[in-house]
Parts: sequence; C-alpha cells; structure tokens
Amino acid sequence: MTRPFKVLGIQQIAIGGPSKDKLRRLWVDMFGLDVSSTFVSERENVDEDICAMGSGPFKVEVDLMQPLDPEKKPAVHATPLNHVGLWIDDLPRAVEWLSANGVRFAPGGIRKGAAGFDITFLHPKGNEEFPIGGEGVLIELVQAPPEVVSAFARLAGQ
Repeated sequence: MTRPFKVLGIQQIAIGGPSKDKLRRLWVDMFGLDVSSTFVSERENVDEDICAMGSGPFKVEVDLMQPLDPEKKPAVHATPLNHVGLWIDDLPRAVEWLSANGVRFAPGGIRKGAAGFDITFLHPKGNEEFPIGGEGVLIELVQAPPEVVSAFARLAGQ
C-alpha cells in the first residue's frame, strides 16, 4: 500500500499543566522560546501561550496550556504526552548550562539513542535540588548532526 502523504516534521507540540507559570519557566526562561500570542477559549477550557522555535519551514509551534477550570473538560492539563525530542546544536554545553540553572535531568546522562544520535532526557518533575522539570512531560534532547545544524544555520542566515 502506498501512503498518499509524508510526515515532514513536527508542526507543534502541546503541553498542558495546572499552571502556565512553571511551563514558561522551562520553555521560555530556560530554552529561550518567545511567546508569540495567546489563545483563550471557554469552550475548549484552555488558556494557552503559543510559542515557537525555529523559523520558516523549520518552525515548530510549542503550545503551553493550562485549564481555565481544572474541574471541567477537556482537561488540557491532564492529557499525557510520552516525550518530545528536540534537536540541540551542542548537547554537552546545553546540559551543562541547563543543569547550572536548576534543570533536572533523568538518570543516564548523555548516551547514544535509538536513532544513533547522542541524547539525554530532562526529568518530567523537578525536585528540591533541581526545581525545573518537564512538568509531567519527558523531554529528550538530541544532538543534531552537522548537516542538521548547518541546515538550520543556513535558514537563519548565519
């Protein structure tokens, strides 16, 4: 059977939590994403910050969601997400900087992932020593190979 379409990449990831404050602390303060707009819908029970990483065809939307009413449906803060993988241009430097700024990593350190790239995982939950976690979402940081790094650099005009 021939598939009539191709998956080209990640368009968006949506991450929900009880409060956008903790989500913004990681995604905006630590990872450096900008909030480009907000979306509030009583019908969808959501107060959402719309962020983005990358640009042009490489742009990936990151939606940070909290419920308007945690007792109502849809429960945007309770939808599970196994993990999301993010290309990183310098993984060791990222791990060093993020750790120094209170981000908690899952055990295992940097290692080869299933696709052959060096990877590591941010822990889904912060703790006392490292208070910044994925707010329930496991986040995989992936060392981008040189061709991916250069493609993003070309796109950014660097």
